[in-house]
Amino acid sequence: MAVVATSSLLTGCGAGGSGDVTLRLVAADYGDSEDNTSQKYWDALTDAYEKDHPDVTVDVEVYSWEDVDAKVKAMVDAGDPPDMAQVGAYADYAAAGQLYPVSQLLSVPVQADFLGEMSRAGEVGGTQYGMPFAASTRRLFYNKDLFAQADIEPPKTWSQLVSDARALKAEGVTYPFALPLGGEEAQAETLIWMLSNGGGYTDNVGSYSLDTPQNVRALDWLKNDLVGAGLTGPTAPARLNRTPAFKAFANGEVGMLSGHPTLMNMAKAKGVDYGDVAVPGPDGTPKSRMGVTDWMMAFKEGGHAKAVGAFLDYVYSEKNVLDFSREYTVAPVTASASDAMRDAPQDKALSPFIDELAEATYYPANKTSWPVISAEIKKQIGATVGPNGSPASVLGRIQNEAAAAESAE
Repeated sequence: MAVVATSSLLTGCGAGGSGDVTLRLVAADYGDSEDNTSQKYWDALTDAYEKDHPDVTVDVEVYSWEDVDAKVKAMVDAGDPPDMAQVGAYADYAAAGQLYPVSQLLSVPVQADFLGEMSRAGEVGGTQYGMPFAASTRRLFYNKDLFAQADIEPPKTWSQLVSDARALKAEGVTYPFALPLGGEEAQAETLIWMLSNGGGYTDNVGSYSLDTPQNVRALDWLKNDLVGAGLTGPTAPARLNRTPAFKAFANGEVGMLSGHPTLMNMAKAKGVDYGDVAVPGPDGTPKSRMGVTDWMMAFKEGGHAKAVGAFLDYVYSEKNVLDFSREYTVAPVTASASDAMRDAPQDKALSPFIDELAEATYYPANKTSWPVISAEIKKQIGATVGPNGSPASVLGRIQNEAAAAESAE
């Protein structure tokens, strides 16, 4: 899954002379306009790298998130994978033996600089193949002006969230609590509340565990206390996607919703005075928090392990990780850049997100079955909170599919 949605497809390449080695990188676009497309970031980075490494040329193609995974798959299927790809998933390629282990690429200090849970999320069979690239967690955003009008404080517990939503509804707020369980990112919104109650998609040994009592209770609470009480707005959660929910927040129509750092920029651009707090747990602090990261991987086909490793060492230098994180308002994936941002006044707004990543729980991206199960969650989960929905039966059905897929891996 991706940390943010992106704009139109863009392609290009980094500048450089005729070097002895040409590396190809396919990357996703984190920008939201022509002015800040990721192509500009990569072009500047590769220009600087090639000046110090005249024997290496790095060609970069940047595609929208809607297209990048399919583009890489098409290249691989055609027998012509890029040397590197920065996309949303890596496990299928790792399982097929097509990727370099990270230990054969990065220097020890650079590999050790990744945040621990992210590195483990990049492992298949105990070997790391996926390198985290840009991250975020989710916090509860709230509209300060709407909260002041309703004379309420940001919630710390589930019951307080319900109480706040009732007060916001009484004030005529369109979406007291926006719950995007549409197909765009239902797997994220669902996991947020499962983790809040001590559940999740997998157990402590990494096996699928979707139909646990904790997960069922979380969805029952969303269904009965929020949706059933008419506190989630005019659009049914099954039809509400994250992007329009974020836009509605930026337009001042939403009292509360779960958001990632990109929402800060959207709110500021529209003049919305917002705050963000930890996602509430049933009785206070959530049992766990959701983290999301995208992935960099390197294909073995080209045989450029040494050149790829040297370039990626440069990509993951503290300066370059900081530059990317600040340009696109995402959390860094390395300890050194995280420490630098915590200490920098300019990054104060992002600090809570960075702090929460240290012990966050991530999607089971190391499972080749995860894309299929994620798609099923997106397709089915929204109906569980509807009038005739049954969280227990739907989660049980998806769990059976997940267990069968896991057995086939």
